[in-house]
Amino acid sequence: MLDIRRQNSIIVAILAMCCCGLVLSGCSTAPKKGKTRTTKKRKGGGYYLDDGPGTNIPANLDQIPDAEPKVEKIASGPSRPYTVMGTTYTPMSSLSYYRQQGIGSWYGKKFHGLKTASGETYDMFGMTAAHPTLPIPSYAKVTSLENGKQVIVRVNDRGPFLSGRLIDLTYTAAYKLGYVNKGSGRVEVELLLPDEIERIRNGSTTPYTGTASTKPISAFKIGAASKTATGTKTSVSPVTSATVASGWYVQFGAYQSVDNARTHLNRYSSLWSGGYPAIKTVPHGGLYKLMAGPFSTKEAAASARQEMLDRGIDGFVVRK
Repeated sequence: MLDIRRQNSIIVAILAMCCCGLVLSGCSTAPKKGKTRTTKKRKGGGYYLDDGPGTNIPANLDQIPDAEPKVEKIASGPSRPYTVMGTTYTPMSSLSYYRQQGIGSWYGKKFHGLKTASGETYDMFGMTAAHPTLPIPSYAKVTSLENGKQVIVRVNDRGPFLSGRLIDLTYTAAYKLGYVNKGSGRVEVELLLPDEIERIRNGSTTPYTGTASTKPISAFKIGAASKTATGTKTSVSPVTSATVASGWYVQFGAYQSVDNARTHLNRYSSLWSGGYPAIKTVPHGGLYKLMAGPFSTKEAAASARQEMLDRGIDGFVVRK
């Protein structure tokens, strides 16, 4: 009888240990060198067990600026395929169209000061994010689908890996989107492409405005010439030197691939008035910009931009 009781005790202990192991391993959301994040259930969402905001929260979270987007070289290490919890993820290795909706969460004090996937130090009061597959580094516009608020964050970490979670934001970013107290919220994540980044850096678009982002444009066959809106012919310009004359320009995009730039150039030139300076493909800073000019005044450039906008092509005016 004693032996049977002893056996039963051992069996109960083993079952208890297995159950604990399943609970802990089933909520892991980040490949952090042996550490796991375990979800703590809260109303409307959750953050991670033993995580949270901490006690030294800055009083000026509203005044912390969004990440300032720029085109950066994508790191090779975080771009390699990897496997977490039996699922293999293949990160994007270039900046291309990405827009998804899902659940956004946040991570805090448990990971504050630790290394991110990019090798940078995680700052829960900065404006960064973890995403399973977006390029590292890259920049994303995150919009709350519950209140319309927007932030721009720098993607420099991997995660989350819980089912249904789309992105992990810092405490500050989640606060600015309005879901920090409940732990998660429905969001839309859009990767910022070079032309959109250029618009933002030139002041044409700012966070929280709700402006429409650049949509993907289908490819067009590149020809030697195309018809303009006035019915005349205009040649598709070759890549020019990086030096352009001073003056006002209309810029329609900035692309990493010269072939992609020429494809869009052919599209835009077919709608561009023959009475304006031709659109040129100008290499600068590792990108190929589509620019028309110079115009003698800002007003003249703005008028030309408006004509293209009326035809469904947006651009912005810039001074060189």
